[in-house]
Amino acid sequence: MLQIDLISIFPDYLTPLKLSLLGKAQDKGIVSINIHDLREQTNDVHHSVDDTPYGGGAGMVMSAEPWGNAIDAITNETDMVDLIILTPAGKKFDQQMAAQFSKKSHLVFACGRYEGIDARVGEFYGAKSNFKVHEVSIGDYVLGGGEVAAMVIIEATTRLIPGVLGNPDSLKEESHSITGNDDLLLVEYPNYTKPALWRELAVPEILLSGNHGQIAKWRKAQAERRTQQLKEE
Repeated sequence: MLQIDLISIFPDYLTPLKLSLLGKAQDKGIVSINIHDLREQTNDVHHSVDDTPYGGGAGMVMSAEPWGNAIDAITNETDMVDLIILTPAGKKFDQQMAAQFSKKSHLVFACGRYEGIDARVGEFYGAKSNFKVHEVSIGDYVLGGGEVAAMVIIEATTRLIPGVLGNPDSLKEESHSITGNDDLLLVEYPNYTKPALWRELAVPEILLSGNHGQIAKWRKAQAERRTQQLKEE
């Protein structure tokens, strides 16, 4: 079972993780998801989690001590832990990274806010033999916090775990899993369902032919066309 822990100052933000396929996966015991309030690890009356940055500059930086306390409370010295720090300065998340995370045993998501988390948190846990630290971004833009990014990564990761999807064949022919020429990963071909004619737009005849070999060729060609179009935009 994959254990997932998320640390945030807005734990209610993460309640959608209880819904749909993720909720069912938790009910089945395939995935365990626990959400933790960072402010519970503070020691002052105001439950402060941030302070002004050394060297000056705008904004506030999240303090290291509450993060250290929160991470220590949900890990031990023997279990292997992948600590994922969400930051726009991190490595861009992709399908390959999702596949790697899906094979892990314990993922901890640090959902930072403001100007980010004190860099010593990543340095401290990165030096521990049972931790691997990943600084991850979901794109070249900035969000208000790491919660949305964490949910994106968790959904993309957990759906790759056997038993999460109702039909595992759904994974075989979807975007970033189809291989084209030169082993290039392609986006998915267009899909259609009933009726065959909608607002004077018809489903491509090849899909109604029953010729599965020709359908497979058409779908691959469409996936290659779509992928090329995205490159040219």
